Amino acid sequence: MIDAAAPPIVSVVIPGYNGAALIGETLDSLTRQTLTAWEALVVDDCSADDTRALVRNWPDPRVRLIENEVNSGPVRTRNRGFAAARGRYWAGLDQDDLCRPERLAKQVAYLDAHADVALLGTQAEQLLDGRVRPMAYAPHTTPALIHWLSWIENPLVWSTVMVRAEAARRLVPFTRPEILYAEDFDLYHRMARIGRIARLDEPLLVYRQHAGGASKRFTETMRASATRVLAEAHGDVFGDAAEAIARLLVVHNMGGEPVTDRATLRRLGEAMTRLQSEFCARHAPDRESRKLIRWETARRWGAVGRAALRCGSLSLRDLVATRPAHLGLGYAGLDVLLMSGGIGAARRFKQARSPQIFAE
Repeated sequence: MIDAAAPPIVSVVIPGYNGAALIGETLDSLTRQTLTAWEALVVDDCSADDTRALVRNWPDPRVRLIENEVNSGPVRTRNRGFAAARGRYWAGLDQDDLCRPERLAKQVAYLDAHADVALLGTQAEQLLDGRVRPMAYAPHTTPALIHWLSWIENPLVWSTVMVRAEAARRLVPFTRPEILYAEDFDLYHRMARIGRIARLDEPLLVYRQHAGGASKRFTETMRASATRVLAEAHGDVFGDAAEAIARLLVVHNMGGEPVTDRATLRRLGEAMTRLQSEFCARHAPDRESRKLIRWETARRWGAVGRAALRCGSLSLRDLVATRPAHLGLGYAGLDVLLMSGGIGAARRFKQARSPQIFAE
């Protein structure tokens, strides 16, 4: 029998807003957890559907409903839930994502064994068109690699994150409302000043991809907030150029938009190389981490270059001419680069022919 009054080990906070169609599956995934000492705080942000009624009548007593009196937005809503949390660990979870049964148990075991880690994520899979598929995150990590990746992108899925409550309470507010839709990314930078951030490489969450998700609906707001996070983080490295460099990282490395000219590609590669050197000088990663850092950085720069090749904005000659010294061509094989370049050449030819065809 479950004693809902007993202090939980983990408090799971779920912001709710018009989520009645999906939140039941999310709560079911918590019910199946092998670690049973948890509470789930669903903070409803004035839903217009049946979310509140569904949660209020949920049969598991470990699920609690908190109701906002006025619509407050996702960040303040999440913060309200964590303010009421009783567990020694706090876990993030969005209303449409699904936890694997071992998620909470394995994260608690890791945090219990690694007192220096303040925030822990896991690998995730994505549910898209009814199929569960891998995500494009680094397959193998160390805490140093996760920390490094946070310098150039968001390295964790929020719904996988668990933090130590004692560390989280040192942050006021826990997540900053002004960094809307990148508040998790901002949190990782702020938490890294308190303790290490890390990731379990086993996929312990299924991230649901759908048109109603915030990442699909609020892209520009998310990019502006992420740019602010990186500009603040790298101001001491790039000075007045920090915001422009941050925007390049957000748009082309995180967002995948093709670079349109050689000068921009060169600037982005030089910035990534400079940041990597600065990170290694400050944090002295071990040999394994340094190898992973170099590999994953090269892989990202190579992806940026291939995107430019495929859209036709740059040629293979441009990519070779602008490659940073140790990144090569992102370790992509020549066949991949030639294929991307061939696609780009075909697109340039088609674009060049279009005005003539129209004129005829």
